[in-house]
Amino acid sequence: MAMAARMMSCCATATARLCRAAVVDRAQCLGSVQRLSAAAVVLDGRVVREERVRIRRIHRKVECSSAGLNAVSETGGAESGVQIQLYNTMKRQKELFRPIVPGKVSMYVCGVTSYDYSHIGHARVYVAFDVLFRYLKSVGYDVTYVRNFTDIDDKIINRANELGEDPVKLSRRFCDEFQVDMELLRCLPPNVEPRVTDHIPQIVEMISKIIENGNAYVMEGGDVYFSVDTLPSYGCLSGRKQEENRAGERVTVDNRKQNPADFALWKSTKPGEPAWDSPWGSGRPGWHIECSAMSAEHLGYKFDIHGGGMDLVFPHHENEIAQSCAACADSRVSYWLHNGFVTVDSEKMSKSLGNFFTIREVLELYHPLALRWFLLGTHYRSPVNYSKRQLELASDRIFYLYQALADCEQVMSEQDSKVTGGNPSKEAAELVTSFKTTFKSSMADDLHTPVVVSSFSDPLKFMNNLLHTRKGRKDKSRVASLQLLMAKIEEVLSILGFQVPSYSKVLDEIKILALKRAGLSMDDLAARFQERAAAREAKDYARSDQIRSELAAVGIALMDGGDGTLWRPAAVAEEQLQTA
Repeated sequence: MAMAARMMSCCATATARLCRAAVVDRAQCLGSVQRLSAAAVVLDGRVVREERVRIRRIHRKVECSSAGLNAVSETGGAESGVQIQLYNTMKRQKELFRPIVPGKVSMYVCGVTSYDYSHIGHARVYVAFDVLFRYLKSVGYDVTYVRNFTDIDDKIINRANELGEDPVKLSRRFCDEFQVDMELLRCLPPNVEPRVTDHIPQIVEMISKIIENGNAYVMEGGDVYFSVDTLPSYGCLSGRKQEENRAGERVTVDNRKQNPADFALWKSTKPGEPAWDSPWGSGRPGWHIECSAMSAEHLGYKFDIHGGGMDLVFPHHENEIAQSCAACADSRVSYWLHNGFVTVDSEKMSKSLGNFFTIREVLELYHPLALRWFLLGTHYRSPVNYSKRQLELASDRIFYLYQALADCEQVMSEQDSKVTGGNPSKEAAELVTSFKTTFKSSMADDLHTPVVVSSFSDPLKFMNNLLHTRKGRKDKSRVASLQLLMAKIEEVLSILGFQVPSYSKVLDEIKILALKRAGLSMDDLAARFQERAAAREAKDYARSDQIRSELAAVGIALMDGGDGTLWRPAAVAEEQLQTA
């Protein structure tokens, strides 16, 4: 009874806190192929070691690049006047974020079970929490971000058996592949990425404490189960009652259990499976115990944020709470954050429905930053509907964004240093103020990234007017206004994870993928340009317009101007995608 009261108290405490390319003739097209060929290496599902090192260096620079957006005191964050509201699943409401230690944030996010390539659902989770990580750092918090790898599990063992591989080697390989995906998506590496197989002693120690405290039992043969009946408050996160709890999550039901809802802490050795020694015999950890042990090892029993997908609320996170509280009565996570599900064309993503996509499969046709932009266009707690049309729109938007920045960069490089001074126009200053205000208020309101993403429209439109209209080019405050706009846009991009070392390189990469989706090579495109030029020369404007329309239908937009005919990627219409 004393133990039950202690556990009840523990859970109650937790409940309480766009590179334009001029294409004029075949030779120029072929030249572009040679120039762009290197970019495809990055999008081939692999990143060479040199690129990986460079990306990490860029990430380190990004961490401190956004200080201008917020006035931050030594303690940072809410203490500097930024009042952050986060939705706490435990309380089922938004709450003011107050870290346990002022100025410091401890955050644990459940990682992947590494038995296959990661899918777009994983991209949803880790992009969302990457934005949270970046945002908290941008307002001055010293953040310790821990994200684990489950590198031993029933799914890993089953997949290894199917492939005839060693489970540990298979898992290690997919851990590496996951990190490649994260780097392509511009997710910063966490401070710590613990693996289960490196924490067996800590797991064994925690299980021992749980047994000693009367919340687990050892079966004949060496299996250890958590007894949910010893924890009356079990269900406090999910809101489920004991009689609603389902057994056999990820595994078959063991009829020897005292309660069908009891879950495994330690699984005894089976032939051909990896195993470690323990007081209860050789075996391996259950699924849930690993996160309790690894979070305690790297953050302690009390920390600020625990995150993951909505599917983890029950049973995984519910069981984590039970285990941690059973091992330490003072265990507490202040804020439980969960992202929404991913659907595909409004249906649940599932291998059985044939609508299951890995990150690699998506990146074969779309730029990683297009996928990231698409994901941030929906609030992290809402369901996001994945479709080709939405990716087309996201790809079109980031091309527009980076083209504007590349054009702005080009104008800056052409200016004499003596001419770059002066003051920005009143309109530019007001746009920047509005942009900053929208960013601050939206991010502080439970990371409302859709509003932030939409807020780029006005400053980008104004920037393009200064860059490309006759009136804009004659504006005396043009350079100063462009400098101001570009600086503030880049600050926000860095926090959202869209800062890149070269705008022109990203634009080239997007164009290569647009041609790939269109089923065209640069030779094909050059041939269409020559055919269209011949039609225009012969005054066959109907044929010229037909060629333009045919290319537009596959995502290639033509623009005729003083510099000749230019092309850029464009979003393919919904009806065209449906017949593709």
